[in-house]
Amino acid sequence: MTSYDKPTPTDQDAPRAHDPQAATPKTVTEAALFEAFGGLRGLVETVLPGLLFVTIYTINQNLHLSALAALAVSLVLLAARLLRKGTMKHAFSGVFGIVFGVVFAMMTGNAKDFYLPGMLYTLGLALAYCVTALAGVPLIGLILGPVFKENLSWRTRNPGRKKAYTKASWAWGLILLAKCAVLFPMYWWADTTKFGWVLIALKIPPFLLAVYFTWVFLSKAPPPIDVFAEMEAEEKAEKEREAAATAQSAAQIPPHATPHTQARPQPDAEL
Repeated sequence: MTSYDKPTPTDQDAPRAHDPQAATPKTVTEAALFEAFGGLRGLVETVLPGLLFVTIYTINQNLHLSALAALAVSLVLLAARLLRKGTMKHAFSGVFGIVFGVVFAMMTGNAKDFYLPGMLYTLGLALAYCVTALAGVPLIGLILGPVFKENLSWRTRNPGRKKAYTKASWAWGLILLAKCAVLFPMYWWADTTKFGWVLIALKIPPFLLAVYFTWVFLSKAPPPIDVFAEMEAEEKAEKEREAAATAQSAAQIPPHATPHTQARPQPDAEL
């Protein structure tokens, strides 16, 4: 079966479907969030290029040197991921963000524009969290569903988790909107150095706050339904049914004597 919204599993399959989260829900939720958002290394990859940019620009006011240094360190972080064969999505997203910032700042000649693409992305993400929560398909559920191996089963089969994902999406959206409410006015009136340091200071705390709320909501929610385990159990059961049917069919076929084994009448012995 390929659908993620399958009927509720039988009592025999249910413990297996809920097993990854049933024993220690808070611990498993922490591990899933850590994986989804990149952990400590992901935070470093997010902050370091921008921190290097604003530090160099504060010292010498050189846009080109600051931009190239930020781009270089992001490429080094990406190369380190490649060498260690780690998850690439966080490193790639960081590199793309830095590239857009560098290109934009170089085109306008305004060092403050290095941060503008990231700010616009944050605003778009905040709106996406709020809109999807209103639509009943919270974005955080779409992001974390595969991590918890539940995919989209929470939409129709696990209303408690859907409610938790909706609350978490609202938390992300409102926190990011509050961040934008601080940064966008400063973009217009603050100088590049002051604006850069405020932006760096607001990189981690809002993110950690949103992750904390997500952890609180999900740790109190029902455990996820492991649709992958369900599909494996269903495939195994289907194979067992096919094997049983084959064996039963073979047992019901009556034996037929072949022409070579049929008894032939023997002629009378000659006197």
